[in-house]
Amino acid sequence: MTHAAPVPVICLAGPTGSGKTAAALALARACNGEVINADSRQAYRDFPIITAQPFPEERAVCPHHLYGVLPTAAKMAAGSWAEEAASLARDIWARGHVPLAVGGTGLYFKALLHGIAAIPPVAAALSEDLAARCAACGSPALHAELSAVDPAYAARIHPNDRQRVLRALEVWLGTGKTFSWWHAHAAPAPLARGPLLGLGITLDELTPRLGRRIDAMLEMGALEEARQARLLCADPAAPGWSGIGCAELLAHLEGRLSLPQARALWMSNTRAYAKRQLTWFRAQPELEWFSPQDVAALTDRVLRAVDGLRSAAISCAADQAQ
Repeated sequence: MTHAAPVPVICLAGPTGSGKTAAALALARACNGEVINADSRQAYRDFPIITAQPFPEERAVCPHHLYGVLPTAAKMAAGSWAEEAASLARDIWARGHVPLAVGGTGLYFKALLHGIAAIPPVAAALSEDLAARCAACGSPALHAELSAVDPAYAARIHPNDRQRVLRALEVWLGTGKTFSWWHAHAAPAPLARGPLLGLGITLDELTPRLGRRIDAMLEMGALEEARQARLLCADPAAPGWSGIGCAELLAHLEGRLSLPQARALWMSNTRAYAKRQLTWFRAQPELEWFSPQDVAALTDRVLRAVDGLRSAAISCAADQAQ
């Protein structure tokens, strides 16, 4: 799809547990906004508790888009998400509202604001072979292989993130070029433009918050949620089960971990993921940081930007119509 001009979008990023939902609701109230999910895990409909999707009362504050839209067996590539998000943003501006893309998936923001490579499809047999090897040897073994050929991308993903490990390896084996090469050399024009705003918090500050949130999820029924999801899709290789929290609870349900062990591993993996998110976002030169406690400053920044963005959105819509 060709776009004459990138559509303006307020982008709010940050690590897991940093308070993005509360900040997004404050922004939506202040600028008549609608929220677009920019978190790959919150797209799964069977895991609203485990992936910390907004509660119904939070969604009632303003329209929310792309939350809980995928079954456990499906996946959404970053490029597909960016196309959908940009289309939603144009519709939101047309309604006189402000689009707010909110989440923690760095690759989604990269695809939206900078474009992402149109990687050629790979042979189904190659994907099947890698999946069989992963089932036999485990995701960490394949992650080690990926580290040898694409250390930059391997460092950004967890060894147990089966979906991303397999995708990166199939791209390398199928095209002869790494994921990192494709992202750096073959990106099309961006679909949207920022600002890109972030909630800044240190890992030491975040860690106790993550522990409290996991305990709250368990109290709200995260284990029963995983049990019900397993009735709908019992395949541990399904993309939805690769999410942090989902994988650990599945291991408990399959008898491989006790519940305390699953909780401890969930916490460890969540903290490691937050650390990778912070590293990635801090490397983005255009990102403007705000304290999670200073939502007033964040709101002021957005309100000062909205009029200019609205004018740009009108111009973008006019270009689209030509």
